Amino acid sequence: MSTSDAVSRPASRASLPAGFVIGHRGASGHAPENTLPAIRRAAELGAPMVEFDVKLTRSGVPVLLHDDRVDRTTDGRGPAAGFELAALKALDAGAWFAPAFARTRIPTLAETVALLSETGLDANVEIKPCPHRETETAAVVAEELRRFWPAGKRPPLLSSFEMASLREALRVAPDLPRALLFEGLPAPHTLDALIGELRPVALHLWERVIDEGVISWARLRGLELRAWTVNDPARAAHLHALGVTAVFTDFPDRILSGAG
Repeated sequence: MSTSDAVSRPASRASLPAGFVIGHRGASGHAPENTLPAIRRAAELGAPMVEFDVKLTRSGVPVLLHDDRVDRTTDGRGPAAGFELAALKALDAGAWFAPAFARTRIPTLAETVALLSETGLDANVEIKPCPHRETETAAVVAEELRRFWPAGKRPPLLSSFEMASLREALRVAPDLPRALLFEGLPAPHTLDALIGELRPVALHLWERVIDEGVISWARLRGLELRAWTVNDPARAAHLHALGVTAVFTDFPDRILSGAG
């Protein structure tokens, strides 16, 4: 598969459908990432779907957090895996972003599912394990989603950079759809082997490695192709014209309106 830039076909920057947009960690350009305000804001801005990251507390409670440490997105310090839920809940997860979000808390997966039910948002749940907790995190996340996901709601899409996590998710919840997540492009034979083993419905790639060849390759295998993370409306329009299924963005409003 080539990683060279494809020639863009004409595309209207104002005609992207709402389904083309997925709020990255919520609407993380407008509110602190992986928090309930960010998810609610994505819904308000017209995104039909959000992506968020889930890892485990010390005792195995699934919470929304991207980094292995809490330092960047809270007023705390230290590895996330060393915190019990009560200690994580005591951290301020919003003031770093803007004073208006001071005292925003790290949400649990259960709290997030309740908000998704309220807002009607679909979800891509990225399993983001702390080191050496790949299978444990996937098992807990998949089990909790099966237990708490509202009946009749479109099932959550599970993704991960960790193939061990996706293997465990397949074992625990084979009925939940999965997506392969990569920054770089593995060799085609490696991807084919993973597709055969993990039976994904989609491929999620760093937007810079996507071109017409990659899109054709995915289409031939029946996979949807989503690009992360796209905040430039012109680039989003280009990818839409090429046939990408959707883009993850910090600014759903910017992509939907075509305003840079």
